[in-house]
Amino acid sequence: MATEAVTDAHGGESALQFHPMDQFIVKPLFGDGAVHWYTITNATFWMALTVLAIVLLLVMGTSKRATIPSRTQSVAELAYGFVYKMIEDVTGKDGIKYFPYIMTLFMFIVFANFLGLLPLAFTTTSHIAVTAVLAFAVFFAVTILGFVKNGAHFLELFWVKSAPLALRPILAIIELISYFVRPVSHSVRLAGNMMAGHAVIKVFAGFAAIAAIAPLSVVAVTAMYGLEVLVAFIQAYVFTILTCVYLKDALHPAH
Repeated sequence: MATEAVTDAHGGESALQFHPMDQFIVKPLFGDGAVHWYTITNATFWMALTVLAIVLLLVMGTSKRATIPSRTQSVAELAYGFVYKMIEDVTGKDGIKYFPYIMTLFMFIVFANFLGLLPLAFTTTSHIAVTAVLAFAVFFAVTILGFVKNGAHFLELFWVKSAPLALRPILAIIELISYFVRPVSHSVRLAGNMMAGHAVIKVFAGFAAIAAIAPLSVVAVTAMYGLEVLVAFIQAYVFTILTCVYLKDALHPAH
């Protein structure tokens, strides 16, 4: 619950307490008790639903491959074309071979974000543990790929040849630091935006218990919900396009 009544010494309800962060607590799906690595939790349940939804859209929805596509097939084709064009525009033809991985990232994040907007849902992408795994997977993948494809020339990514020679060592240190900060910013951006939006919605929803401002609270929740729908897509897009930028650096490291 977002709010709960606080009972005063005379038995009356004197105030409301808000608990907007309770929605992010990872709990066992069945029963109570401690959460272990093998425990089925609300987080794993909603991640499984995310995977199931993606399979239903991309596999079941396109199984007939009709000349005149159904709505489901049209959505799947739009998603395919959107990600394909993004990779092609950012990385060039060299990056197309990595389309399956980037498409998987985009679909998982966008579905997890949208499913998290359902009533009583759990937003898996609001947890840094989830987004950090995605971000570090991208970081290690593009770093390994950069060295495999370019060998020692991959280090040219940190050597700004267009800068004056005296400044290049300083810029190299800055570039190196910013490179290792990538997975942190990559993961925190997604988790922070999803968590903040959902917390604000819960706070506004809590004020609906106060009759005097309930109409204003409903309007605020509706507006925030509409904004969160937009944010859910934008954050998936930002995470994916940054992945494409990092992939481009791995394929073409020279400044």
